[in-house]
Amino acid sequence: MKKRMTITVVILLISSLIMVGCESTDQNSYEGYQRHSDTFFDTFDTMIQVMAYTQSEEEFQQYFAQMRDRFKQLHQYYDIYNNYPDMNNVKTINDQAGIAPVQVPEEIMDLVLFALEWHDKTAGKTNIAMGPVLRIWSEYRDDAEYDPSLAAIPSMEELEGAAVHTDIDKIVVDEEAGTIFLSDPNMRLDVGAVAKGFATELVVQEMKALGLESLIISAGGNVRAVGRPFDQAKKTWTVGLNNPDEFIFADGNSLLGTVSVNDASVVSSGDYQRYYMVGDTRVHHIIDADTYMPASHYRAITVVIEDSGIADYLSTELFLLPLEKSEALAREIEGLEVIWVLQDGTIETTDGMEDILNLY
Repeated sequence: MKKRMTITVVILLISSLIMVGCESTDQNSYEGYQRHSDTFFDTFDTMIQVMAYTQSEEEFQQYFAQMRDRFKQLHQYYDIYNNYPDMNNVKTINDQAGIAPVQVPEEIMDLVLFALEWHDKTAGKTNIAMGPVLRIWSEYRDDAEYDPSLAAIPSMEELEGAAVHTDIDKIVVDEEAGTIFLSDPNMRLDVGAVAKGFATELVVQEMKALGLESLIISAGGNVRAVGRPFDQAKKTWTVGLNNPDEFIFADGNSLLGTVSVNDASVVSSGDYQRYYMVGDTRVHHIIDADTYMPASHYRAITVVIEDSGIADYLSTELFLLPLEKSEALAREIEGLEVIWVLQDGTIETTDGMEDILNLY
């Protein structure tokens, strides 16, 4: 199940995921297909990069426009901060907490049911009802970013007061009526641990249904590969793993390894992306539902499994569990491969991960 290695650098591995793509000397080598790529920045507060093999630039741009529009719509559905004209979204559900059920589109219903299902199938550390607690941490992080002299950690009294309103069983779902209701008026959903991956999987399945067979999407580090590269020189997609201490825009010098995949998602969770400093303490955004504090078991976790929504969920769930329980959960899930990067610089991997991981 696990492999123990020691790396000589002080801070190591797994990162934000960088889509390396595939090198080829002949862009027209696979039955007339060519590689094309483009990016957009206006959804899920991140850059979304798309790379695909199509038979023309025009064909690629048609797919790309559909993906961009769909990501924009899903971003609005899953938004907890903004309302949109003629649309019920997650913020609408929060606004109506304790007041009335909200009629929601299928994409929101499916996301909430997915999160509830996986909460029951796992240790339940990833809780979409944690909104009241996460909002406190978000406000403290915003204050610290605005003025580092204001950086502080919320009091346990404040966090415990908010945690009273995080009972996931008070999410009332009526599938037949198509409604969601928060029975506690002080509840707030926060779907940040799963929405981006879930949205990416929806987009991927829709593109596959339209006939796109060779595609890779990097949604702010949530990478989803479809098929294989249509390129005789490369058999798999390559996803780069960036050093978390150098997390801005990675280049070849900052890569510490790669993962080679086809028809799979590669997703990381770590303490290096969204955080602020209180003295010498790094205060990151992945909050334990039991302690209400940032989890401290790992520097990072990377998971590989086909479905992007499951990958997104599990990268958080496994990060929140101590190693023994995290490994036990990983063993239960078919097709899952994991890398754990512990605080002391030790790397643990599932056996199958060794077959697709290349450490530099």
